[in-house]
Amino acid sequence: MAKVPPLTISPSTTGSTEWVHSPPTMPMPVPSLPTLTIRRWCVWVGISIMLAVAALWACLGFGTESIAVSRIWSILLGALMGREPVTIGMDPASVILLQVRLPRLILAFFVGGSLAMVGVALQALLRNPLADPFIIGISSGAALGAAIAILFGVGISVWSVSALPVCAFAGALLSLLIMYRISSAGTGFSIYTLLLAGVVLNAIFSAFIMFLTSVADPNRAFGMYAWLMGSLTGPDFHTLGVLALYLGVGLIVLGTQAQSLNLLTLGEETARSLGVEVERVKQLVFVASALLTGAVVSFSGIIGFVGLIVPHAVRLVLCADHRLLLPVAGFVGGIFLMLADTVARTVLSPAEFPVGVVTALVGGPVFLFLLMNRNMRVGMR
Repeated sequence: MAKVPPLTISPSTTGSTEWVHSPPTMPMPVPSLPTLTIRRWCVWVGISIMLAVAALWACLGFGTESIAVSRIWSILLGALMGREPVTIGMDPASVILLQVRLPRLILAFFVGGSLAMVGVALQALLRNPLADPFIIGISSGAALGAAIAILFGVGISVWSVSALPVCAFAGALLSLLIMYRISSAGTGFSIYTLLLAGVVLNAIFSAFIMFLTSVADPNRAFGMYAWLMGSLTGPDFHTLGVLALYLGVGLIVLGTQAQSLNLLTLGEETARSLGVEVERVKQLVFVASALLTGAVVSFSGIIGFVGLIVPHAVRLVLCADHRLLLPVAGFVGGIFLMLADTVARTVLSPAEFPVGVVTALVGGPVFLFLLMNRNMRVGMR
């Protein structure tokens, strides 16, 4: 059986000299990794794909108008074969399924999967289990860039491709650069300074967004409020194609850095001695994270905590090998957001509330649990 090159991590090698301001009191867990074979990789990715298809199938049936499983199958098969016209008024179930629920759930899968993979990459790169694009302010930076573009008409399509994700990407990248610059100033890089800077920048960017919405006309301001709380309404297949274009670039970059992320969990000095170009990996992961976060925020608004809870859940079941963790977390993140969106649009049906409310109600307690657990571990030392 062919094998992916194994990685054996010894706890004695987790020490690092780059922690200047504070000791590494909250390191990522780095257990000994089992050998990752191609068979094991294929099994877990195959299971993830099957679970994603099952979740999509189940979510398609729920909503204001319930649709039976057999009816879903016949509609989807007919659409694939080109035998069933989709015209409003001819078949309400087909219209609901193909023009509303299916594109919405695909968008939820894209957004959840991307945020989860960004969370995996940032937690490995920063070696902190609390790193998440929402918590450290990347999402707010992207939202500010998108809000400015919307209000001033900058996010216009170029050659039929929306430039709005580019503006959100610029905001997310600016947020990352500011945080990294602040955390690297003085005697050296400090992860705690980076987290604090992210929280403060999050508040500053949120204040700017509130200011922009307050000066916008009421109709546009109401739409922006709903978008900022996390919304997956209204996508069409052209929009999904544009989003997939942006996400594909970012996900490829993250995937190529999986082995380097494995080595970076040992510490920068150790990774550097093993041949990893640490600064180049940081730049690639930061840019890819900004691109992915900016793209999903520009289409769905701010949806928090997906990048926090999904990586931890997957890491509990699997291992910390990022060659497997990244794709599986992507599928699980997509499944999680599809289920959360189904809850958001069915609990108060026919009304619905923002999906960001559901993710916050789940992710907030998990964040507090991780924080309390970290404090208890520090207190025992």
